[in-house]
Amino acid sequence: MTKYILHKEDSRHHEINDWLDSKKTFSFADYYNPKRIQFGALRVFNDDIVQPGKGFGRHPHDNMEIISIPLQGSLIHKDNLGNEGVIKTGDIQIMSTGSGVFHSEYNYEQDQATRFLQIWIYPAQLNVTPQYGQLTLNEASFVNRFGTFVAPQAAADTAWINQDAYLSMGKFAADQSFSYDLKQTGHGAYVYIIDGSIEIDGYTLSAGDALGISDTNGFKGQAKSNNTTVLVIDVPMTIQQ
Repeated sequence: MTKYILHKEDSRHHEINDWLDSKKTFSFADYYNPKRIQFGALRVFNDDIVQPGKGFGRHPHDNMEIISIPLQGSLIHKDNLGNEGVIKTGDIQIMSTGSGVFHSEYNYEQDQATRFLQIWIYPAQLNVTPQYGQLTLNEASFVNRFGTFVAPQAAADTAWINQDAYLSMGKFAADQSFSYDLKQTGHGAYVYIIDGSIEIDGYTLSAGDALGISDTNGFKGQAKSNNTTVLVIDVPMTIQQ
C-alpha cells in the first residue's frame, strides 16, 4: 500500500537572523525533531534566503551529496580543492564531499537577496575523492513534463551524484496532468512545490508544501494553477553503505 508523508509549508522549522531566513524541513543544526530526520536517503531540505553580500563562511563537510538550486539571485562558491564559481538562477551546484572538503557559499548579489534550495543526500559510497560540479538547466526539458537533471550517470543535461538518486523538475500549465515513474524498485519520491499548486492522490499541495510518497511505482497528478513548478527527489528508502 502506498505510503504518504505530508509536510505543509507552515510546519517547517523557520529561523531568521540578520543575514539568513531559513526554512528547514528536516532536523538540521540546532533544530531537532525526532519525527523529521530524513526521507530515505534524503537528509536535508532547506529553503534559504541570504541577504546581499552575506553567506556561509568556510566550513567542512564529508560523506554527503550537497545540491544547491538557486531560485532567485546567485551564489559564489569557493573550496579548498581550488574550485571557485558563481551559480545563478537556472543553474545548479553539486558537491560530492566524500573524504572531506572545506567550502564557503555567499550571496553574489550586492543589492538583492538570494534564495536557494539546499539539499543533502546520503552517498552510496563513503570517503570517495571529493568532486564539484555546476550545470545550467535545460528549461525546455521541464515544459509540461518531468525532466531529470541529477542522476548517478552524468550526461549533457544531467549532473552526476554519488548515489542512486535522481532530481527532476516539471513546469506545468493549469489543468495539465502529469505522471512520474520511480527510477528504481525500493525508491520513494519527495515532491516539493516551488510555485503554484497541484493535486496528487487527493492531496492538494501549494508552494512550500511537500509530499513524500513510497511503497509504489510512481504517482499521477494535475496542476491546479498556471506556472506550477514541481521538484521531485527520487531516492532509495533504505541506505546501504
